[in-house]
Amino acid sequence: MPEANGSREIGGWPISAFTTCCTRLQDASDRFYLTWMRTVLIAGAGIAGPTLAFWLKAAGFEPTLVERAPGLRSGGYVIDFWGLGYDIAERMGLIAEINRVGYHVQELRIVDDAGRRRAGFGTRVFSELTDGRFVTLPRSELSRLLFERVKGRAETVFGDEIVALAEEGDGVRVQLKHAGERRFDCVIGADGLHSAVRRLAFGPQPQFETYLGYVVAACEVAGFRPRDEDVYVMYGQPGRMIGRFTLRDDRTLLLFVLVADRAAVPTTLDRQKAMLQAAYGAGKWDCPKILSELERTDELYFDSVSQIRMPGWSRGRVALVGDAAFCVSLLAGQGSALAMISAYVLAGELAAAESDHARAFARYEARLRGYISAKQRGAERFAGAFAPKTRAGLAFRNLVIRTFAVPGLAKLAIGREIADALPLPDYHWPLLARPAA
Repeated sequence: MPEANGSREIGGWPISAFTTCCTRLQDASDRFYLTWMRTVLIAGAGIAGPTLAFWLKAAGFEPTLVERAPGLRSGGYVIDFWGLGYDIAERMGLIAEINRVGYHVQELRIVDDAGRRRAGFGTRVFSELTDGRFVTLPRSELSRLLFERVKGRAETVFGDEIVALAEEGDGVRVQLKHAGERRFDCVIGADGLHSAVRRLAFGPQPQFETYLGYVVAACEVAGFRPRDEDVYVMYGQPGRMIGRFTLRDDRTLLLFVLVADRAAVPTTLDRQKAMLQAAYGAGKWDCPKILSELERTDELYFDSVSQIRMPGWSRGRVALVGDAAFCVSLLAGQGSALAMISAYVLAGELAAAESDHARAFARYEARLRGYISAKQRGAERFAGAFAPKTRAGLAFRNLVIRTFAVPGLAKLAIGREIADALPLPDYHWPLLARPAA
């Protein structure tokens, strides 16, 4: 056994030679580690996809992202971000940037026909429940920041999509619409509520979708007046809610939530605008100005409010994360965080199981199934609070919100929904702190 001999030698070996030897051994270890590294195709470059790619890369895998859109999506809606999703973002080194692009909302305000405040509450309770680890930001900004952490480190294919999957023993043969055929060890669907991977590997969406009876729309406009900084302003009629939130650079987010029959949900921009015009045309407050802005926009986010409930999140070498696996609904407010949590846990379990994808997928689902089911139940209860279907329902919702001003009642009412009871697992990330090759 070599022994230290002063500060210049170890067992007769010069320190420099000993250090070089250790470095080469580490490099050899890394190369050996990478021999079992799996190639993983991830469909979707929104929230779950880049998060999964980051942690898979940290575990020694070679992820490839494929995204149907020609680039990262912009616009859309804002999200409230806290809890375990916030913790994962911190581990990814993103918190400073998230707080820089985010907003610290001060109030949710519900107004009447004349714009007078009828109910609302300050957001201090959220800060107290989350120890100040709470921020509101555009979903597209979170997606951009996540993607920046894997840009140049993971192969990314924009403007393409998976059109066929065929499992072949030790891999999956994938047909891309434009890039042709490729082969991967595993395929992960991180492609949202309307997941193509889920459709190809598990079956049509209707067998897994639970429609909650609402549609939601959102768009950004420039120069809208008035501006209420750091305040969500909402106006409601039976079965309809319309709201606005000020953004930087003189932009305003407009949000619409309304009751709709599933069969009546339109798919073209003109028909979507027409549906919103018909729903809010008789509305007071800022409705006329908002609808005027709506007519001028070319970018409108529009979708049904649904949940995805599946008996299993994997089949063979294909697995799902985020909304593709268990969408809790857009109105739940935690979809992005849950997408990041599921991506982190799936990557960690794949790393821990080494070459056993079946064991990894089973442990991933076992860790999260109960937690996600509880979130879905809470989201289903909460959906109706946005757009109660009757005037009595609106009045009761506003009454409940007014009670939030009573010390302690807000914590009692929403504390359980805000808190994350799931302990975030610690996994081994051998390449996390090392620069990209």
